[in-house]
Amino acid sequence: MDNTQLEQQLKQLIIRECDKEDDIDWQSIDNNEPLFGQNSRIQMDSLDALQVSLALQQHHGVRIEGAKEGRQVLTTIANIAAFIRQHA
Repeated sequence: MDNTQLEQQLKQLIIRECDKEDDIDWQSIDNNEPLFGQNSRIQMDSLDALQVSLALQQHHGVRIEGAKEGRQVLTTIANIAAFIRQHA
């Protein structure tokens, strides 16, 4: 899978897992756009992070260990893709 395909899959996964399909078009998400916080259009919360972490484990075979690592990895699409490439 090339970089573009991975990032597209991640955008779709996040929109689906965070139940934002009616609010945000996955194609409009930038790879470096924040996923959490006031400046984020997606505005993930801790429950979203858990759901996304479980989906990443299921679909990509990577495991995010704990909240600290989750806060580091789940910041942007680019960070998640880099984590998957590093641990897959």
